[in-house]
Amino acid sequence: MITINELRKGIDNIDDNIMQLLCERMEIVDQIGVIKRESKSLIYHPDREKEIIDRLIKNNRGKLSNGAIEAIFLEIFGVSRNLELPELISFLGPEGSFTHQAAESRFGAVADYIPLPSIKSIFDSVETGRAKYGIVPIENNQEGMVKESLDLLSERKLFIISEIIIPVNFCLATKEESIQSINKIFSKDIAFNQCQGFLQDYFGNKQDDFFVHVDSTSKAAKLGTETKSSAALCSHIAAKLYGLPILFDNIQDNDTNQTRFIILSKLENLKKTNRDKTSLAIKLKNDNKPGTLLKLLQEFEEANINLLKIESRPQKDTNEFKFWFFIDVEGNKLDTNIQKLIDKKTDEITFLGSYMNLC
Repeated sequence: MITINELRKGIDNIDDNIMQLLCERMEIVDQIGVIKRESKSLIYHPDREKEIIDRLIKNNRGKLSNGAIEAIFLEIFGVSRNLELPELISFLGPEGSFTHQAAESRFGAVADYIPLPSIKSIFDSVETGRAKYGIVPIENNQEGMVKESLDLLSERKLFIISEIIIPVNFCLATKEESIQSINKIFSKDIAFNQCQGFLQDYFGNKQDDFFVHVDSTSKAAKLGTETKSSAALCSHIAAKLYGLPILFDNIQDNDTNQTRFIILSKLENLKKTNRDKTSLAIKLKNDNKPGTLLKLLQEFEEANINLLKIESRPQKDTNEFKFWFFIDVEGNKLDTNIQKLIDKKTDEITFLGSYMNLC
């Protein structure tokens, strides 16, 4: 009968082979990086990464789940990008926020990150070149669009090159081994609101001062590590960041709660896939005339362009009560019908980006 030691030797041999193959992969990555730097092209290509992951999942015949394959290779991609060209990525902080979680889900744990305090500061960091990419929330499927992100997209000269969609999951993290030892829970008001069912079931008899409101779930996790007999209602990444053990996972009331984030860049990232989305900002010239918006929408229909979303926002560059429109359409700027309409309406349509549609 084969022994554990013999099995472990087999694992060691496989690990050595994996290491050798990874080194060979990085040699090729380094060569690609030289070509990209010479051509000044973007290092980050989510469509290419998605293509690789889809191929590997399709060919998977082993015990690895689809999620495990994706997690492993996203980290490999992150190391590869950092080798091609070390990049600073800004995100809406603090560390341990859901935006941080979104960033790591696409750029890996090895990337260089900088948490910034506001959505405006993210746009500033990318526009000035202090960061290569910026990540901000743009939409929650329960609460709607993030107004500040929309407004800044219409005001700045940046492009959306990718989107990230993550579920909003909360956990109860604590150093205590049982809920009976917990004397207070730290969290942000929105987390308390979204986990009311769990809190009522397990802590329904507690006084109001048992629930301590703080600025962020990241701060809650930090306090949970520093305060005896306490717990934090926080994100997984915040618990991981502060080394706080998770006692209960996925305790939010609504399992369908998801947030969409966008990756910002100074450069377009145009490459077609089989499921693209294009975002546009539209300021109508003759918006004081009846039917102006209807006529524009009819032009989309005539061009066989499917509208996915339309959102109105006030124009802040005038003292009049005027609006501009954020529109998502199906397809890519490289598609002839979309390119023609943009070219025809250059005085009304601003191109914000084409990228793979994950919704």
